[in-house]
Amino acid sequence: MIDLFQVIVLALVQGLTEFLPISSSAHLVIPAMVLGWPDQGLAFDVAVHVGTLSAVLLYYRSDLATMATAWFGSLAGRGQTEDSVLVWYLGLATIPAGLVGLYGGDFIETHLRTLPVIAATTAVFGVLLGLADRRAGRLAPRSLTLPVALCIGLAQALAPIPGVSRSGVTITAALLLGLSRQAAARFSFLLSIPIIASAGMLLLARLLREQAPVDWLALGLGMLISGVAAYLCIAAFLRLLDRVGLMPFVYYRLGLALVLVVIWLV
Repeated sequence: MIDLFQVIVLALVQGLTEFLPISSSAHLVIPAMVLGWPDQGLAFDVAVHVGTLSAVLLYYRSDLATMATAWFGSLAGRGQTEDSVLVWYLGLATIPAGLVGLYGGDFIETHLRTLPVIAATTAVFGVLLGLADRRAGRLAPRSLTLPVALCIGLAQALAPIPGVSRSGVTITAALLLGLSRQAAARFSFLLSIPIIASAGMLLLARLLREQAPVDWLALGLGMLISGVAAYLCIAAFLRLLDRVGLMPFVYYRLGLALVLVVIWLV
């Protein structure tokens, strides 16, 4: 089991990078490679998933309550609204990534979690994010439709590949399809809820089968730190998005890719 200092660092990294378009996997690989830290373990993965999920649920609690009311109302025959339709969009857009996670997760974990792959995807998808951001500043935004939502969902199916970044690839796709920066980020963050919840439940099922001893203090601390960091990160990102755009994250990704290449070569 990792020690308390490692719990704090890894939980902070997970919370700060889960919703920024910079790839949490690219950051989590650096302590393991450079400092020789052990794998954080399945129980810790579950804890930080719960933390980041709690953050996005708390941030969008009002929106989610409105969406749930509208969706159940539509099932009861009270007609469709923009909020009830959005629930269907989110559900359908989640399916591609869910299928990749179920049927391709082992292959990705075994063959693609390498420094060259992570460095390459960090750079390539950083460039794509920059191109999408430039496009967003030049065109009038369009509305979210079912084809747009499905295309964003297909883009999210690439997210299990280390270095891609789930938020990064979904925001990139949304911008290329004509959504505004704020609309792209909102749909991306809402879309994270079912996928993080599903991943957390799968990890929990594996953990229960292993019946390994659990350090509840470390898990509670990891969940708390990742949750607080993720909440603050979402709030700051959305507040600054229209002011600074996404180019700072593009430059950061390119710099991170260079660091990963250096680590790999050394």
